[in-house]
Amino acid sequence: MKRRQLLSDWLVPLAVFAVLAIVPELHFSIPKLFDQPISSPGTLQLLAACVLFGGLALTYDIQFGYTGLLSFGHALYIAVGVYLSNIAITDWHWNFWVAILFTMGVAFVLANVLGFVSLRVGGIAFAMVTLAFAQAGAVLALKDPHHWTHGEEGLGADYTRLPHVFVGIFNTKNLYWLALGFLVVVFFTVRWAVESSPGRVWQAIRENELRVEVLGMRPHLYKLQAFVLSSTLAAGGGIVYMLLYNGSTLGVTAPNFTLALLLMVVIGGAGSRWGAVLGGILYTYLNDRLVSVGSSSTVDGLPHALRIPLSQPLFLLGVIFILIVFFLPGGLAGIVVRGRPSGLRRLQEAVRPEPSLTAPQEDA
Repeated sequence: MKRRQLLSDWLVPLAVFAVLAIVPELHFSIPKLFDQPISSPGTLQLLAACVLFGGLALTYDIQFGYTGLLSFGHALYIAVGVYLSNIAITDWHWNFWVAILFTMGVAFVLANVLGFVSLRVGGIAFAMVTLAFAQAGAVLALKDPHHWTHGEEGLGADYTRLPHVFVGIFNTKNLYWLALGFLVVVFFTVRWAVESSPGRVWQAIRENELRVEVLGMRPHLYKLQAFVLSSTLAAGGGIVYMLLYNGSTLGVTAPNFTLALLLMVVIGGAGSRWGAVLGGILYTYLNDRLVSVGSSSTVDGLPHALRIPLSQPLFLLGVIFILIVFFLPGGLAGIVVRGRPSGLRRLQEAVRPEPSLTAPQEDA
């Protein structure tokens, strides 16, 4: 039993990540999947985005999948990583590593403060409070009262102050390895966290918060721990995002950015490390490639009633999502792990109002 657990917890992930690490050295093409050879900058840029969003989806799964917290404001902390690191480097002319440490520190403090306030309520009220904070951040980025974010124009990164290994088209493979490194750090951090004593309490809160409170524990404190870890890791992903896309744009502050992360987790399988990662990779890949499918000659030759919807990438993504919900209710992870609560069931549980301590108890 211990050997099997060692295999699943360490050896298999390390083997998978080792295979992913050699991807930039593969010089062959895969027709239909990619337009260019795997080692080409364009393909590596797409693959880097895929593994980055695999890691970001996993940071969101700490809250939603493992703790049962439905947040609509996760994008705020990614935006902190994207914008604050770029502002410190480009506008304030700070040293790169000092800017990174400062950004992570601010994200940690902000997550503690906003998490403490947001977690005073639960269910849909918690989701709305997190959305309100995220919207406030989006308005600040748009209006740019201090002339730091540059509003709708966005803020391009000062490449002269970035590490040279991450600048230029010929260093795309280094950006891919950076994104993969972020995914590895998040994956093993989540593995350690959810198997720790607080992590097991997170999962107990997800299943029945009232019983956790009756046992004498403080669910608010444990939920805050999950919230802060998730948000701080997301800020780290925001820094990688800034380097990968060489700047900051308002897209990361939009509410649908968090909604996309929620869809990634539901598609992959809530409460599953590999599920969240696969959901993030698949969603990002399809979001990019379905644009080519919609504009292909095959779709152009279809009747008008079919051509119009099939030319829209969001329509195709929606159809794929519906098919996964119907035929894989546990997400992609449900193929391997049967009986795992589905992402939609987790969503239903997350929006339920919190039961009071005076509610009747179930028989043991």
